[in-house]
Amino acid sequence: MGSLSIWHWIIVLVIVSLVFGTKKLRNIGGDLGGAVKGFKDGMKEVNSLPEAIKAEAGDAQREDAAATRMS
Repeated sequence: MGSLSIWHWIIVLVIVSLVFGTKKLRNIGGDLGGAVKGFKDGMKEVNSLPEAIKAEAGDAQREDAAATRMS
């Protein structure tokens, strides 16, 4: 009784598509996919940085965190 069956999810999907429309849902899905792709690309760039730059970025983040805690 606590979990939702496939029929519940289908009904929810139909109601959501009726409320928002399929075009708007498609746009939302495309925007979400683009955001995820951008995040992954950003993570790849960070992982490809030389170690010295990573250390400098870590120092800056620690300084920002310390300044935030003091405020």
